[in-house]
Amino acid sequence: MSHELRIHLAIMQPGTYVHSLGFLDQARYLRYQLRRLGAEVSLGKNRLREDAINIVFGGHLSFEPELLERHRCVFFNLEQLGEGGAQLSPAYLKLLRESPVIDYDADNAVAYRDAGSEPVPIVPFLFAPYLQPELSPPLEERPIDLLFFGSTNPRRRAFIERIEATGRQVSCFDRPLYGPERDAYIRQAKAVVNCHFYESNRFEQARASLCLSLGTPYISERGPATRPAPAFEDAVFWLADDASFESFFAEQFAQADFYAAARAKLASFERHDPAEVYAALLAFVQRTPLATASQQPWKPSRINLGSGKDYKRGWLNVDVLDRAEPDLVLDLGQPASLPVHADTRLGGRVELAADSVDLIYANNVLEHVPDLPMLMGNALALLKEGGVFEIEVPYEKSLTAWQDPTHLRALNENSWLYYTDWFWYLGWFEHRFVIVESQWLDLALQPCEQVDAAFMRVKLAKTQTSAAERVTARMMRPDFGGVPDDLAQGF
Repeated sequence: MSHELRIHLAIMQPGTYVHSLGFLDQARYLRYQLRRLGAEVSLGKNRLREDAINIVFGGHLSFEPELLERHRCVFFNLEQLGEGGAQLSPAYLKLLRESPVIDYDADNAVAYRDAGSEPVPIVPFLFAPYLQPELSPPLEERPIDLLFFGSTNPRRRAFIERIEATGRQVSCFDRPLYGPERDAYIRQAKAVVNCHFYESNRFEQARASLCLSLGTPYISERGPATRPAPAFEDAVFWLADDASFESFFAEQFAQADFYAAARAKLASFERHDPAEVYAALLAFVQRTPLATASQQPWKPSRINLGSGKDYKRGWLNVDVLDRAEPDLVLDLGQPASLPVHADTRLGGRVELAADSVDLIYANNVLEHVPDLPMLMGNALALLKEGGVFEIEVPYEKSLTAWQDPTHLRALNENSWLYYTDWFWYLGWFEHRFVIVESQWLDLALQPCEQVDAAFMRVKLAKTQTSAAERVTARMMRPDFGGVPDDLAQGF
């Protein structure tokens, strides 16, 4: 397989939604399998690449369909769909019906695929060699008897209570843990217990794969509709909803026979390799249709002055720091010659022209900019007439104004006068800003009275100066604001 094939795994994380970190397990496994087949694979949060096939995790959390105009995307559905499963938005189901999809369970596809449509590739999560610990305590010496992790609901709480009624202790996290921080606890457990979240009883395959790959036995509920992949049949301790449930924990768990069986199950799981399935998946992914608009330079209508955790999909995200992973490293606080043509970090080409942008957003940026008039002038030049510059900054009289050591200034309600009323001081003539909205925000970013304000939000619209304003500018400026040279009249 040639390295010309590039695949980008994109995990959707709206805001500070911590549970999106749960997709790291599946994304890492997919990356491992596809790299084995020769593909070049990258991993990112919220960012889509124009020069790669994007496999999207968490599309049900947030995904704007217009992104498909410039990006080749395949959606990996990890939600339990159909009767008794998760209730997800019609927009997400529409996305699955109209786009290439990968799934881990064939029963999910019934919710978004008709019987006569193209089959959905079903791929398993099996043994992950990269998770196998070099050194791990013997099962008998591990300090945690039974570990449960994941979201809880009445069904799962009843399951845990039923185990604890047998005299066993089930440890749970008091806050969400993912990645290596969670894995360290899994390696300290004699076993992980699992209960299905939904009445659909789909097997939580990715969770089982993780624990078994980490060398920890897995004990799972098994309902009538639970249909695990063959690799898990002999690798998991299965619990039926009968008297054997209580006897397993009261009499068998943590006994010599349990540990012997657990080691045999862990060893059996390691023998399964889904290489052929993932080879077929790679061929499927390669057939993803090209995005129709991606061959032309992108002319964004919205610009976000920031990146990092504030990255906005579908916007051009610019930042002065490369480590914030913006679409484009660009300092609008420096002189800019428009139009700007540049290659983006994510494999595309962008064009920034004068009078072309509808909206510029700056969240806690202006207090850091050394040459703020330069940035405001560049923003004015980029915006269309009527285009808006939306700004949030700490309020001068709040403790938020100087809490950051990189702040260069504090701002108040008069901080906008030079950009609205006294525009000629900045060398502006034909256009200026006008305040179209202004409000005070508290520490929770909710509207409040000025006395309680921690931040200001202001919206400045680009407007053409009036004849009277231009006359005032000619009077105030040292150069009359430009005088025709009259050569067109001849001599």
